[in-house]
Amino acid sequence: MQKLRIPAELLKRPSSAAEAGPPSSAGSPPPSCPECGDRGIILRDGRAYRCKCMQVKAWHNRLRSAHLTPYLSRHTFATFDLRYYSRQRYDELTGTTYYEAARRCLEACKQFVNQYVRGQAPRGLFIFGPVGSGKTFLAAAVANALTAMHREVLFVVVPDLLDEIRATYDRRPEAETPTEHELLTTARDAPVLILDDLGAHNYTEWTRNKIFSLINYRLIHDLPVVITSNLDLKQLEEYLGERTTSRLLQLCRSYHLPVEQDIRYLLSREGRR
Repeated sequence: MQKLRIPAELLKRPSSAAEAGPPSSAGSPPPSCPECGDRGIILRDGRAYRCKCMQVKAWHNRLRSAHLTPYLSRHTFATFDLRYYSRQRYDELTGTTYYEAARRCLEACKQFVNQYVRGQAPRGLFIFGPVGSGKTFLAAAVANALTAMHREVLFVVVPDLLDEIRATYDRRPEAETPTEHELLTTARDAPVLILDDLGAHNYTEWTRNKIFSLINYRLIHDLPVVITSNLDLKQLEEYLGERTTSRLLQLCRSYHLPVEQDIRYLLSREGRR
């Protein structure tokens, strides 16, 4: 299976002063790229070459358009640590150890990316488990792998999206902010949509209808989605209704991610994030 990672050249900058471009003019701030002096091109032997910094800028632009924060942009398949999943405890839902359940979920995420990059239409993923089990980490790793391969993806935290939509009702018509239609259209039409934290929230009939409309649209247009939740589909049905969870069953394969302890808590004890 193809190993997926963000290209190394996108994560580093030249360190040698010998590689630096022309010095900045007096009084002006030094260029952020010493190779090209922020021109985006390097002239060598009478020919122009695109500077690596342009790749970096393009990558950061894709991260911004995907709504990936600097924190989320650090999550990759390579840094997903399986040691937090017990090899002794068994998960009743999968009939395997916690470790094996996590390993299968990781491989499913990698397969999703590989299939999409090859031009196939992968079935979506529904990743569920307790708080701090690594669901958001894997969803962000999917987004980062696709972004590194120049694929469009949108990462959305469900409660935040619903809050943004509600906020449009209080804005003045002349305000230069997205409308409800624009927000929903962006999510509906994203080539790959990642919905994080579709869990136990205080859903109203209004929010249930918005989520149903979004899920149903992606199902009938065969658009892939990755969803994380702290509830399984049966539990989620109590919050969103049968018509929505029925479509999620068609749209996604389910993967349980069980842990003994909140990984965020364990990381904080280790002095890591």
